[in-house]
Amino acid sequence: MNTVSGTTNTLSQQGQDTLDKGASTAQSAVRSTQRAADNAFDAMSEKIDEARGQVAPMLSKVSSQAEAAARRGMDAVRDTSQQLRERAVQASDMTVAYVKDEPVKAMLIAAATGALLMGIISMMGRSRDY
Repeated sequence: MNTVSGTTNTLSQQGQDTLDKGASTAQSAVRSTQRAADNAFDAMSEKIDEARGQVAPMLSKVSSQAEAAARRGMDAVRDTSQQLRERAVQASDMTVAYVKDEPVKAMLIAAATGALLMGIISMMGRSRDY
């Protein structure tokens, strides 16, 4: 029985060795997979950082161009409104000067304009009644 016992021990030892080798191989595969995943994540992180480095200057440039365009637009509006104010003041001054120089003529023009406007308003009111 001694031989059977020795064979059983040998088979048991071989089974244990095979299991140990399988476990070692599995652990090695897990470590290898972890290293590959870590390397892939590192490469992806580098690519993201690289893309971020390229995008940041472009965003800054676009932002400064938008600010410049907004400033130009505001300046144009400011200039146009200033010109309109100056023209309104000039027209007002010319009207006052005309009324001072020709008061009777100015009154007749004002009366004629008022009568014309009243006639137009009256005609519009009648057309809506029908």
